[in-house]
Amino acid sequence: MIFHVTLEKAEDGWLVAQCPALPGCVSQGKDEKEALDNIKEAIVAWLWAEDQKALSALKDRSEIQPIVVAL
Repeated sequence: MIFHVTLEKAEDGWLVAQCPALPGCVSQGKDEKEALDNIKEAIVAWLWAEDQKALSALKDRSEIQPIVVAL
């Protein structure tokens, strides 16, 4: 998958990375490489958390069997 991110320099000199497609998915780094590495990790964590919320909602619906799809 491809996600677009933004990088902005904060007042303290750190780079803030944000993924606009995923509300609240923000990270930072001392330089561009670190900020991009950290936002990648944040995107994976954000997607995992959303999947866990959806899976939890399916537990009440025993007629539906979730299927795992790896990307």
